[in-house]
Amino acid sequence: MQQPAGNNLHNTHSPTAGSISNILVAVCGGIAVYKSITLVRRLIDAGFNVRVLMTEGAQAFVTPLTFQAVSGNPVHTQLLDSSAEAAMGHIELAKWAHLIVIAPATANTIAHIAQGLAHRLLETVLLATTAPVWLYPSMNQAMWANAMVQHNCQLLISMGYKVHTPASGIQACGDQGLGRLPEPEDIATAIVNWQRAQQSLGLLAGKRVLITAGPTQEAIDPVRYLSNYSTGKMGYALAEACLLAGAKVTLVSGPVQLPALVGVRIIKVVSAAAMQQAVLAELNDQVDVFVATAAVADYRPAEPSPNKIKKHADIMNIALHKNPDILASVASHTLRPAMVVGFAAETQDMETYAQDKLTRKKLDMIVANDVSRSDIGFAADDNAVSVWLANGDKIVVNKAPKWAIAQALVVLIADKLKAGKA
Repeated sequence: MQQPAGNNLHNTHSPTAGSISNILVAVCGGIAVYKSITLVRRLIDAGFNVRVLMTEGAQAFVTPLTFQAVSGNPVHTQLLDSSAEAAMGHIELAKWAHLIVIAPATANTIAHIAQGLAHRLLETVLLATTAPVWLYPSMNQAMWANAMVQHNCQLLISMGYKVHTPASGIQACGDQGLGRLPEPEDIATAIVNWQRAQQSLGLLAGKRVLITAGPTQEAIDPVRYLSNYSTGKMGYALAEACLLAGAKVTLVSGPVQLPALVGVRIIKVVSAAAMQQAVLAELNDQVDVFVATAAVADYRPAEPSPNKIKKHADIMNIALHKNPDILASVASHTLRPAMVVGFAAETQDMETYAQDKLTRKKLDMIVANDVSRSDIGFAADDNAVSVWLANGDKIVVNKAPKWAIAQALVVLIADKLKAGKA
C-alpha cells in the first residue's frame, strides 16, 4: 500500500536536503515490538539520531529501559509528563523529528490517527509535526483485511501519510498471510534509501537523461542466443536515482526480470542492433546525459538459423560479426549530449581497460567494476566502482547497495553538469 505517485508525504516544509538525521521511532503494542529494538539499532548504525516513543500497549511487551539502553536517549511515554511538558515536550519532539516511523503500527493506532485524536502522546506529536510519517502496520491477517482497517489506511494515504504493506508469512497466532512487520534491516534500508533520495532532490531538475540497461540477446536460432549475466539492476537503480533527482528519464532496456519503474519511460529491446536503433532514435538536442550501463553483446551470429539447429556434430563452428558500438556512436554523434558516461565490467586490469575506453571513445566519465568478484557486479544487489573523469580525476565508491552507488553517481554527474558540461 505504497503512497500514490504524486502524493506528497505528510509535511508542509520538508527539512533541507541532506539534513535528514533525526528519526522518531514510535512503537505500538504488538508482538512485533521485538523487531523494533533491532530497527533502532540499525538506524543508529546508519548514522541517524534516534529517539523512541512508546504507547502504553508497547510497554506491556517491552520496558522503556530496553529502548533507552539501545538508543542512548530517554524514552517518551506520557503526554502529561510534568517534567517534559514544562518545556512543551510534545511540541519539541514534533519539531525535532525529520522523519517519524511507526513500527509496529496497530489497528488501534491507525484508527486513532485517521480520526485525528489527541489523547495520547503519539497522536499529539503527529498533529504537531511537519515531518514525513511512515506507518508499518502489524496485526493478524484477518484484521489487516478488515474493511475498516483498509478504509483507515486509505484515509491516511489521502492525507499524505506513507502506509507500507505488511509482509506475509506465519504469524504469532498461527495464521498465515499479510500482517507481519517487515524485517528491521529492510525498514532501515528503505529509510537510508529515502534519505539519499532527499539529498539528491533537484540535482538534475530540468535535465533529460537517456540510459541503457541490462543484457542483449543475439539469436543463434529460434530457441538459442548469445548473451551475458547482466540483470540490469545497476541501470534500473541509476534510472530511478536520476528520476528522484528531478530528471526526465528514458530507459532503453534489454531483457530483464525487473519491475517497471513508475515515472521512467522504458523502451524494451532484445538485440544490440535494436538497442542502438532505439538509442539513436531517442537522441536529440534535448538529451543532456547519456549513460550506457547495458552489457551489450560484443558479437552476434553472422547467419542465425531460421530453424532449431539439431545436435549432430561433436563440434559446431558459428561465425560471429562484431556488434555496433552504441556508446561510441553516441559520443561521436552530431547530437552528442553534454555528458556521455560509460560503464566497464572487467575481470582484470580494470584501471588500464577503463581508462583506455574513456580516452578511445572520448567519454566524459567511465564507471568500472570488477565482475570477477561474486559479491558485486552481475546479479548482486551490491556494487563497488571506480570512476575516472576525462580530466584524469579518479573517485572510488566503496561497496554499497546498487541504489546507493546510483545516488553517488548522480551527484558526480550533477557536479560535472554544474561545472559547465551542460
